[in-house]
Amino acid sequence: MMSTFPNISISTERLVLRPLDEDDAPALAETMNDEQVAAWTGAPQPYGEDRARRWITRDAPAERAAGRGLDFAVTEFLTQRLVGLVRLARTNWRVRSTEMSYIIAPWARGEGYASESALATAQWLLRDQRFERIELRTAADNTAAQQVAQKIGCISEGVLRNACIAHHRTEDGTWTEVRTDYIVWSLLPEDLEGADGQLADTGGFTSYSDWN
Repeated sequence: MMSTFPNISISTERLVLRPLDEDDAPALAETMNDEQVAAWTGAPQPYGEDRARRWITRDAPAERAAGRGLDFAVTEFLTQRLVGLVRLARTNWRVRSTEMSYIIAPWARGEGYASESALATAQWLLRDQRFERIELRTAADNTAAQQVAQKIGCISEGVLRNACIAHHRTEDGTWTEVRTDYIVWSLLPEDLEGADGQLADTGGFTSYSDWN
């Protein structure tokens, strides 16, 4: 039997993680066009609103329906502004594992939003959904992503040599591909004990099913 993730919203004191909505397309496109996002992801450049809308209305729902993954729009609780994304992919329902990644808009960096949203997602997965493993892969030079992994309690498992394609802006303004290593991290249910304090000041999280 194929399994799929539920439509759900996760709420912390500062953030709401919810399904993507078509109204998110302009903000999503702006975020995906950021230099840092372009450098460390495979997002095509330039990333237009039409592409963002297609992902929101077609691709992301198809990933969820097929049981492969789930996209959360991360928004500020007070302003409802799109902070970024938490994405689950390559889900294996037999072994209850999935791969998590996160993207934060330039204006929202430095506020701890990445670790707050990633940890809330991890707690929901490992406790509510009874997952046994979350995997993260960070490019060797992406120190910001590595700091988030460490902050939420992930354990570094090793290096996949030459397995990552990053992107570098050349002098003429074009992008070129650069091969680098992946650092592999994992988070298991027992690892959450060391990370529980990270959300203590924000009151933890609350999940709401059947988000509309």
